[in-house]
Amino acid sequence: MADDGVFHRMMTRRRLLAAASAAAAGAALSRPAWAQSMIDLPLPDGPGARQITTSFPQKGPMILQRTRPPLLETPFEVFDKGVFTPNNQFYVRWHWALIPTDIDTDKFALTVRGHVNQTLSLSLNDILHGLPSVQLSAVNQCSGNSRGFFQPRVPGGEWANGAMGNALWTGVRLKDVLDKAGVKPGAVQVRFKGLEEPVVADAPHFVKSLDIDHARDGEVMIAFAMNGEQLPLLNGFPLRLIVPGWYATYWVKMLNDIEVLNQPDTNYWTKVAYTIPDTPYASIKPGEAGVKMIPINRMVPRSFVTNMASGSKVNAAAPLRGIAFGGDCGVAGVDYSIDRGQSWRQAQLGKDEGKYGFRQWQTQLALPAPGKYSLLIRCTNSNGVAQPDTPNWNPAGFMRNVVESIDIIAA
Repeated sequence: MADDGVFHRMMTRRRLLAAASAAAAGAALSRPAWAQSMIDLPLPDGPGARQITTSFPQKGPMILQRTRPPLLETPFEVFDKGVFTPNNQFYVRWHWALIPTDIDTDKFALTVRGHVNQTLSLSLNDILHGLPSVQLSAVNQCSGNSRGFFQPRVPGGEWANGAMGNALWTGVRLKDVLDKAGVKPGAVQVRFKGLEEPVVADAPHFVKSLDIDHARDGEVMIAFAMNGEQLPLLNGFPLRLIVPGWYATYWVKMLNDIEVLNQPDTNYWTKVAYTIPDTPYASIKPGEAGVKMIPINRMVPRSFVTNMASGSKVNAAAPLRGIAFGGDCGVAGVDYSIDRGQSWRQAQLGKDEGKYGFRQWQTQLALPAPGKYSLLIRCTNSNGVAQPDTPNWNPAGFMRNVVESIDIIAA
């Protein structure tokens, strides 16, 4: 069960938000010099640097991608501090600029409707105290994480590798909520909507759908807390859908509406946006046409070095560590190469916090001589799927998971 203190803090949210907003306003007026610093980015086609901002409520230093709607990237050194990404530096990505800046927790309700036996209107108290709570460690990763490395370049947010984070999510099973409403025979999908609103008339509300069996698999959650604290406003307070092993486009923030459908969902965000080529690695050649497109879905394995950046000068026996995740399953192993992939060595895996979360790994380098080395890092997941040697390409810049490399110089 979750700590009752989380429940209490959630129910006093309005005061907290007022304080956070005031603090943000003060920071904007009298921001310390370090908060206006820039961070270098290794993106091949730029930008070469971006601003580090501290002006968003409940957020520490973040890489500013966009102000409206908020797109904030986690500085990569944060991932070296532990397996769970701290809430105040957890990345942020919204689709529409109109999002609530305050939530009245007394009036908030989650509606469950559609192809069900009874329509529900659940208060936060109903969810917090009327259903069993569960916890799950899971990576939340933007579909376009690492888009800035795609070549040729593609449109969209030019993220480096920081549009991801791992948290211990606390909430209730979506299955329990659906069972409470009573899903009628013939249900096909479940559609989810949050409180963000389009900025222009007739623009499509941001909604996402899951097949009914997936929605009721017992793993999909409605979270009210992350890492033992209530959800930050920018990460979806008061409720967020958690779809472990799937890309973050399905993790609807500020969730307030659940609709059970008796026919396939054909909304814009399913049929047009967030689609990938139905090919291996979701990859096609630039300019290739006539390719079948399908909705993006399961994540793929990735691994990264976290304790040194490309260009670092190191000792021949320097420690090397990082994080990995299996995508839609656990991590089976992490291998590294110091000779551009001619040979591979196995790293030691850290504690397993759950198959959908980050897994830390470490090793001790044994570089044979001074000079420049290109380190390669490769994750293999528990389904036997390994990161590919060559990068994929698609026009949306989705699902990059090529073997990562960094250049280091041995003293």
